[in-house]
Amino acid sequence: MLEEEFGERALEAGAAGFLHKLSMMDEILTAVRRVCAGKKYISPDLAARLMEKRLHACPKTGHEALSAREFEVLRLLGKGRTVSEVAALLNISVKTVSTYRTRVLEKLGLHTTAEIIRYALQHKLQN
Repeated sequence: MLEEEFGERALEAGAAGFLHKLSMMDEILTAVRRVCAGKKYISPDLAARLMEKRLHACPKTGHEALSAREFEVLRLLGKGRTVSEVAALLNISVKTVSTYRTRVLEKLGLHTTAEIIRYALQHKLQN
C-alpha cells in the first residue's frame, strides 16, 4: 500500500505517470508510449485505489495531510534516523529537517520523536 501512496503523491506533484515496481514489460512499454504521446498513465492498482478513494471521499487525516517532504521526514525519523542523518540523506540543512519535524508533530498531534517512530510503526511507513 505504501507504493500506491508514493504514486498518488507523485501524481499530485505533477508526474506524468506511475507504475508498480513489479510491472511487466508490456505494461512499462504501454506507459512509456502513453506518456510520450502527452497523456498520463497510472497502474491499474493505483487507478482502483484512487477510484475507491474518490467514491469514499473524506477529509485527509494523519500522514495523508502531510506534504511530500514532511512525509519523507516522517518516514526517515520513523526508521529511527536522527535529524542529522535525515538532513544528510535528503541533502538539506539540519534546521530545515527540524522545521519539517515540528510540522509533522503538529499535524499528527504528536510530541516527541519516539511518538513519530511509534506512529510510523503503527502505519507501516518504515519501508
